[in-house]
Amino acid sequence: MKKILSRMGDGAFVEMTEDEIKRDLEEGTREAAQRARVAPLSEGELKHLFDIYLIPGKFVGVESGKEIILSLDGGTVKPMNIGVHLGRTQTVQLFERMLGYDTMELGHVDYSWKQVKPIISWEQHDLEQILLVTTIPLFYGAMPNLGLYTQPDGPVPNPADLIPKGKIAEARAAQEEAIEHAVKDMVFCASRLYESGADGINLDTTGGAGDHDFLAALKVTEILKKKYPEMCIEMGMAGEFVLGTHGEVAYQGVRLAGLYPHEQVKLAEKAGVTIFGPAITTNSSKSHAWNLSRVATFVKACVQNASIPIHVNLGMGVGAAPMVNNGPSDATSRSAKALVEICGLDGL
Repeated sequence: MKKILSRMGDGAFVEMTEDEIKRDLEEGTREAAQRARVAPLSEGELKHLFDIYLIPGKFVGVESGKEIILSLDGGTVKPMNIGVHLGRTQTVQLFERMLGYDTMELGHVDYSWKQVKPIISWEQHDLEQILLVTTIPLFYGAMPNLGLYTQPDGPVPNPADLIPKGKIAEARAAQEEAIEHAVKDMVFCASRLYESGADGINLDTTGGAGDHDFLAALKVTEILKKKYPEMCIEMGMAGEFVLGTHGEVAYQGVRLAGLYPHEQVKLAEKAGVTIFGPAITTNSSKSHAWNLSRVATFVKACVQNASIPIHVNLGMGVGAAPMVNNGPSDATSRSAKALVEICGLDGL
């Protein structure tokens, strides 16, 4: 039987038979459907996925006319991942004029709102200068990262120290206090940057510290949209389900712990999010086919349940991209093509 060269979730090459790929596609969608309690991919959609693996080219793409918008998190930080050090103005110009990006993002190397606050005036200056020499829509992005608000570096007790001691109530109280600090910082920074001309704000890796992290981002969105009704807010998630590190926090009566993308997006919409980015984690020990089928199942349900644009996170260990800094194009291009054609994405 013909062997097909593919990838594992860690980026390693693997040769698979057609039957092995079909088996992994079926197992991947079944696993996702059971976890999130959503419909698995249909036989036709699984065949479509399989056909993408039969395309002989190293790089594949969608048909002309089916292109989608590309947004980017950590935009001006990305070149550092490959050891290229440019000024941030030059980085945005490069992405705009040479790489042809649809949008670009300005972000500080310490990509968290708490760390941005002390240098906000410098960030405003850089943002304003870049806007003067570019035309591309420019976002400013950073993570809520509520872990930074815990001791010894932050003001609240560390739940990771309290929980092993059985101090659950104290740990939850600390997380709730961290929400208050984070909301204040994010609203302050986002307001200053938006008033300086940012075309949008990206709340990236939302929920990375758990359900209270997600709640902080939802509250920030609600405040900002009341303050600036026209503000574009992109919310990119940290993982496929919300970790219940608190376990009891809720937004508009919905408990946040354990929510999957198709449920997360409804709360994001209620808060006022403009663009939602689901993040599905890559399993490095499984094949690319297994991961892609699984991701497509989660994302299809998310798109069907959404009334706002969906820009799925694809790269560096999410969205069926291998768990490496610079994803191999044979894998990432197949992920992109499949998710666009099967899930009906608005962007990546």
